[in-house]
Amino acid sequence: MSTDGTLLGGLMSGTSLDGVDALLLEVRGSDPASIEWGVRGFLTEPFSPEERDRIAEVIATGGVRDIAFLGRDLGRKFAGAFRNLLSESGVSPTEVAAVGSHGQTVWHEPPDAGGRGVTLQIGDPATLAEELGCAVVSDFRTRDLAAGGQGAPLVPWCDWVLLRRPGKGRALQNLGGMGNVTFLPGAGGPEGVIGFDTGPGVALLNGAARLASGGEDPWDVDGRRATRGTVLPDVLDELMRDPFLRTPPPRSTGRERFGDERVGQIVARTGPARQDEWDDLLATLAAFTVNSVVAAYRDFLPAGAVEEVVLTGGGAKNPSLVSGLASALAPIPVRTGATALGMDPDAREAAAFALLAWAHLRGIPANLPQVTGARGPRVLGSFTPGPTRPKADTPRANTPKAGTPKVGTRRTDP
Repeated sequence: MSTDGTLLGGLMSGTSLDGVDALLLEVRGSDPASIEWGVRGFLTEPFSPEERDRIAEVIATGGVRDIAFLGRDLGRKFAGAFRNLLSESGVSPTEVAAVGSHGQTVWHEPPDAGGRGVTLQIGDPATLAEELGCAVVSDFRTRDLAAGGQGAPLVPWCDWVLLRRPGKGRALQNLGGMGNVTFLPGAGGPEGVIGFDTGPGVALLNGAARLASGGEDPWDVDGRRATRGTVLPDVLDELMRDPFLRTPPPRSTGRERFGDERVGQIVARTGPARQDEWDDLLATLAAFTVNSVVAAYRDFLPAGAVEEVVLTGGGAKNPSLVSGLASALAPIPVRTGATALGMDPDAREAAAFALLAWAHLRGIPANLPQVTGARGPRVLGSFTPGPTRPKADTPRANTPKAGTPKVGTRRTDP
């Protein structure tokens, strides 16, 4: 890559509540179909058990005051993660054109039949801009929702820009708290991209693992308990009757449907007492995630078009999920890792929000109406300037310019 690219930050905290992903993305060019890009740095700053519990509690029972203070504190947490990344990468905040911050989703309710929907991500962008000393683009989902869309998923446009492979139909399956897929056809523009939430990712598994361990394990480490357990067929059949799984795209979901409240209902239904009974429940929840993905591909992706599945998210590190999907989707290859994806899989969503910030600065619409259901393409996000605003006659996208990428430089296929 040449040395006059634009440097963007990306910050992401997902529904699995693992921590904050921070990324530096360098972009050169102005046409999304032909940009060059490189990753200058990436890190994950985990949430402490206390931070994770606080976020989960606010999501479940928090009032307005709780949400307000958590939003401020998450802004500080995000700023700390990005400062650490800048230090590791040898980059000054003044080199960064803007940071795209997704924030932490505390509520996501897609539009109902009457068109009423709402989404809320917190992590105060003003706090972030002040503490970092650079501009912030945030609140990406609400514009799509206001335009009649689901507000999600937003990553598919970014996947097309960064991760498409001409000549190969790819399904990029994220297994975060929720599961979502981006299908990238082997040819054509972004209008051919399909994307939607497949159902639960690891949120139900994580919730059950916490209960099974008395709060000691935030997730089923290496999928050991699910691997030991035996699937409960009646419970799995009941879970697979969830109406969401039969809803055609555009569709999105969240912890409101597949979160701790649902875990509590399932535990009440099955009544696990011994540890082997908890293992059986975890095996069943893993099978639920696998089967929901397989059903989504069967029902809503073009038959025979998927030539490769690449897994990302925390679930890609769970052998019970990986092996289950590989078996269920055979002979389609199921792959994991940076070589398969084209970047560190853990960095995918942070890279997406860095790219969405770039699109905002350039006035480029970055939702896909066929994916979200919006009335049309929209420029996403709200802009919070840094402490020093650019001159009035200086386009946002033209300032500042970044230096030579130090790590992870890659180029999209032509």
